[in-house]
Amino acid sequence: MTPSESQPVEPPLVAKGFDLATLLAERGGERYDLHTRHLNHQLPRMLHTIGFDKVYERAEGAHFWDAEGQDYLDMLAGFGVMGLGRHHPVVRKALHDVLDAGLADLTRFDCQPLPGLLAEKLLTYSPHLDRVFFGNSGTEAVETALKFARYATGRPRILYCSHAFHGLTTGSLSVNGEDGFRDGFAPLLPDTAIPLGDLDALERELKRGDVAGLIVEPIQGKGVHEAPPGYLRAAQDLLHKHKALLIADEVQTGLGRTGDFYAYQHEAGVEPDLLCVSKALSGGYVPVSATLGKDWIFKKVYSSMDRVLVHSASFGSNAQAMAAGLATLSVMDDEGVVANARHTGDLLRTRLAALVDRYELLREVRGRGLMIGIEFGKPTSLGLRSRWAMLQAARKGLFAQMVVVPLLQRHRILTQVSGDHLEVIKLIPPLIIDESDVDRFVEAFTAVMDDAHGGGGLMWDFGRTLVKQAVANR
Repeated sequence: MTPSESQPVEPPLVAKGFDLATLLAERGGERYDLHTRHLNHQLPRMLHTIGFDKVYERAEGAHFWDAEGQDYLDMLAGFGVMGLGRHHPVVRKALHDVLDAGLADLTRFDCQPLPGLLAEKLLTYSPHLDRVFFGNSGTEAVETALKFARYATGRPRILYCSHAFHGLTTGSLSVNGEDGFRDGFAPLLPDTAIPLGDLDALERELKRGDVAGLIVEPIQGKGVHEAPPGYLRAAQDLLHKHKALLIADEVQTGLGRTGDFYAYQHEAGVEPDLLCVSKALSGGYVPVSATLGKDWIFKKVYSSMDRVLVHSASFGSNAQAMAAGLATLSVMDDEGVVANARHTGDLLRTRLAALVDRYELLREVRGRGLMIGIEFGKPTSLGLRSRWAMLQAARKGLFAQMVVVPLLQRHRILTQVSGDHLEVIKLIPPLIIDESDVDRFVEAFTAVMDDAHGGGGLMWDFGRTLVKQAVANR
């Protein structure tokens, strides 16, 4: 008997295949348990605590729907990623097309057309810049800018502004102006914080002769604080006088968010040496980032063939990301997205600002375009002062959270608190919202503020729950 005759013949393996719809139907209900067991276990805990543990079934444009068919207005846009809203048909088609094309993507040793085409298109919005490096996220765009600035100037130190947020990888964390993110991750890079708008502090640091550049958000995401008028241009002049670079972080403010294509363009004569973008460039689908810079900087970094891969990204310039970016920019041009952000943003901010005199708990409404900060402050009346003091004693920022929760629970509007220990709500909705969405938000916000100033009811009951939770977490 031959070996083949003595052994049972194994049946050929039959691939079971993968069916996403079946998988989600069978296990989608485990979503919160899966996160608790395998991912960041504090996320579902936090969502359960504040009543944000919703189950959204689908999304389109600036809206979600739950299993009961109720619609929710998105005023968060995935922290700014969903500039065009969700599932824009032009971006969807571009992704279907690029997948169907079967391109020879990421060979690493050829030059595909899509990266060059996206770079060419991006540079038309910043004609003083010459070259682009594509990565995968905002923090990676910042890391690229930090490396390029250090190498191009031959200097080690980067200046950043207090309360800045530039990302959470180690380099970008080194220029993060919030201790809560930095604690426990030292040692970081030897960078230095200066107050936003303080030109004297900037000049003092520049005179030390070791500064490669200043990285700055034209409008800080944390708290929604805008650089003072004239600051960016004056800072640029000081930096160039001392042979240092201006790095504009437009990861959140870029691509129309503030009513111009880039926020730095609100101030005449500002021309950053390096520019970081991401978020909305993705079209809400494929992670992508871009670091734009001047020709001499790139040529210094990539100074010879030996240095051709001195800075690269494994998934940078992939075809799907490039197609999503090209489609996104096409939609922004064709559909007047930047102009819409300016118009609806001005309308929303004006209507909210008109409420400041009406509500003593409402201190200020600020921002540009569809990047708006709503700040709350200490009231004057005795009854409200005592409730405010109760919240502040437990944890600063609880009142803003008290507003965010009923906006979602009662009015089905998703918003966010603008930062830890801040009494500020930040509105960064999709740039495609219309006047009916503005009406819906203002009416809901007015109802919530009426309740807060009523002195009792469910809102303050929830406030007491937040106080207990804050005390328990100490």
